[in-house]
Amino acid sequence: MVLPLADDNSDRRTIPYVNYTLIAINLFVFVFFQGLGTNERFTMAWSTVPVEIVTGQDKKTNDRVIPHPATKEPVVLPGLQPTPISVYLTLLTSMFMHGGIAHLLGNMLFLWIFGDNIEDILGHVRYIGFYLLTGLLASLTHVAVVIIASGVESQEASIPSLGASGAISGVLGGYLLMFPTKRVLVLLFRILTWVPAYVAIGIWFLFQLIEGFGLLGGSPKGVAYGAHIGGFIAGLALIMPFLLGDPKRRAERLKQRYWPDEGY
Repeated sequence: MVLPLADDNSDRRTIPYVNYTLIAINLFVFVFFQGLGTNERFTMAWSTVPVEIVTGQDKKTNDRVIPHPATKEPVVLPGLQPTPISVYLTLLTSMFMHGGIAHLLGNMLFLWIFGDNIEDILGHVRYIGFYLLTGLLASLTHVAVVIIASGVESQEASIPSLGASGAISGVLGGYLLMFPTKRVLVLLFRILTWVPAYVAIGIWFLFQLIEGFGLLGGSPKGVAYGAHIGGFIAGLALIMPFLLGDPKRRAERLKQRYWPDEGY
């Protein structure tokens, strides 16, 4: 297992205001709208539900009462709630919501480490577009995987998905293509060490592939690996087109990549 902790930002030229704002929005939504994860009705209303995206129809399900695993006291699990907006817009709103503190902190750590460099090479406005578009494509990939694997009428198609993981996977895809040899500080099998980005991100993506195909084969569910894989591929595919609109910035980035003053 590899956990990125930091990267070498010595060549970063700008302050990543957009990346800071994205992190702040995610934190704000989790604290004030999701109630630190306790406001489940909000979460069930604004998350992406695959069957809703396919049919275009909002779906509401009944609450369930189950015994608490420790106290055996009855606990109410809210069903799908009415969505106050078009169900298609949940593809975007779900990108700023999280299932728990660990989910939130893990995603924000990755965004903090890798997002600033992508904002630096794309510029603030293009970075917003890149982040949202790769996140949207990631969500659509998850919907497609669920529907193809399980069917529209399946229970899985009614399970809501949420989190910034898809968009952040897109950031990782762009980072791998543009900064393959940038040094990343990682915790690798309990050892703190610096490795090239292609090692840190490559191990992460390999894990997504292994778990993703295991998911399709019937392994335990709960993580939208399809979104991770889809977002990553979208990031790889879109980073260069997003740079095409700024020839000067693109030339500088390519020079740093292929003719750096110092190697890794």
